[in-house]
Amino acid sequence: MTQSTTQKRGTRGVVPVLAFAGIVVAVMQTLLVPVIKDLPTLLSTTPSNATWVMTATLLAGAVSTPIMGRLGDLYGKRRMLLTSLAVMVVGSLICGFTDDLVVMIVGRALQGFAMGAIPLGIGLMRDELPREKLGSAMALMSSSIGVGGGLALPLAALTAQHADWHALFFGAAALGVISMLLTVTFVPESTVKAEGTFDVLGAIGLSAGLVLFLLPITKGSDWGWTSGMTLGLFAAAAVVLVLWGVMELRLKAPLVDLRTTARRSVLFTNLASIMVGVAFYAISLVLPQLLQLPASTGYGLDQSMVVAGLCVAPLGLTMMFTAPVYARLSAKYGPKVTLILGMLIIAIGYGAGLGLMSAAWQTIIIAVVVGAGIGLAYSSLPALIIGSVDPSETGAANGLNTLMRSIGTSVSSAVIGMVLANTADHVGGVAIPTMTGFRTSFLIATGAVALGLVFALFLPSARRSKTTQLRASSEEDANLRTATEALAGFHGRVLSSSGAPVARAKVTLIDRRGRQAGSALTDEGGRYALPVPGDGSYVLAATASGHAPLASAAAHRGDDRAVEMDLLLPGGSDVLA
Repeated sequence: MTQSTTQKRGTRGVVPVLAFAGIVVAVMQTLLVPVIKDLPTLLSTTPSNATWVMTATLLAGAVSTPIMGRLGDLYGKRRMLLTSLAVMVVGSLICGFTDDLVVMIVGRALQGFAMGAIPLGIGLMRDELPREKLGSAMALMSSSIGVGGGLALPLAALTAQHADWHALFFGAAALGVISMLLTVTFVPESTVKAEGTFDVLGAIGLSAGLVLFLLPITKGSDWGWTSGMTLGLFAAAAVVLVLWGVMELRLKAPLVDLRTTARRSVLFTNLASIMVGVAFYAISLVLPQLLQLPASTGYGLDQSMVVAGLCVAPLGLTMMFTAPVYARLSAKYGPKVTLILGMLIIAIGYGAGLGLMSAAWQTIIIAVVVGAGIGLAYSSLPALIIGSVDPSETGAANGLNTLMRSIGTSVSSAVIGMVLANTADHVGGVAIPTMTGFRTSFLIATGAVALGLVFALFLPSARRSKTTQLRASSEEDANLRTATEALAGFHGRVLSSSGAPVARAKVTLIDRRGRQAGSALTDEGGRYALPVPGDGSYVLAATASGHAPLASAAAHRGDDRAVEMDLLLPGGSDVLA
């Protein structure tokens, strides 16, 4: 069987299967929204304790996302994707068989562990898909976070209204099993892996810092924002994260490469991601409450739980249908422009929403417009990140970016929750959100998007950036970009001892300090192309199955001229294209 045949068979179905996995994982975030007000009764506990059922999922997702991304880079992205889904299934089954609060919290934490599947899926797409299909595929995978959340609302509401609430968890477990089977069948394991070992101390430090930071954000309204507990945890988070950062900078193989994270393109993409996360969650908090409030309030739309979910569902559907639109726009203008356009559309949607809250059909319009903007913005983020990092760092880098979105949604939940609580009317001991609170929430979302636009404007343009901006375009454009990359670096072929080209060989570029400066896989003809970060001395290391490894010294003058080097692998069997 030829290499091209193998590759074609290996990538068939990859995009829909990975996108489905992303949707399944995102469902966990909104699974209990329809029954959240009933949780204290269902679990025989107080309202403050019941909120831990939601908080546990958020914290576990935030902690696991960058860790699973790094593990995927080191040991295989598909392997870690299946692990994430398996843990989610176990958590769902635990929740499905219990009414005990502590056990429920444990199960929900295991469900949140699956959030690492999003960056892992994006990394698999980069490693396995041809460049001309990559932009739209990553857009769909990135948008799956919103698609899953949007579609889960009406389905969860329908299930909770007509069946025992535990059926929500059994349904989630079934979806997880289906996703695992599809992944095993259609998704090949990536051959692109990072060098080094897993940073255990870095994982512990980051996890502790994130928990200390996110815990007061999610519980601050209950504890009091100026309470000793809240301020103490924020202070502890600052100390732990600073110490963690100092430690990471001293390691050769850190959990998160902070030097890469500090690059202009990566830093401002992550900052913009936080703002988009704030804007995304605001609509999910406001519209369902507005739709279900009774008409006697004077502004409530008096809809059932199911109808409210259906009115918000276009948010996720629009995000899904935006992926091909993003592909065309990004091919022509680049992901920076599509990110800015997406945030402008979000701002228009929230601005219009200030006056469109008097009928159910108006909320659908808000959901569609905001969903289109969020779809474009979310679709742009992985392309901006991947265009700025080495292929071996894809999982960790996208894991960190997904974490930034989660921080945005956490901040949104805390701030908007506080606004709605402080502006609520109290009738018979029951707090009823007011129109003032809803409009203030929309203004906060608009302000977050405005700040995100400022961050996006600081991103390097596609023309000026030295890194490769990944765009979805034609095969000719992809070939042209590959040729352009080769002009500023090393290129050539990897050959066997008999002179036959070696396909899927890994060529790693190592700088004078022994650090990896880039890597690439050879195509069916044994060809590779590696851009260089600057002039200097390098070592090109080539490895392939069935061959002894090869290391060859090389130098680049940094004058944009290509250095052609053919690498001859000694020993082993010939691998024909």
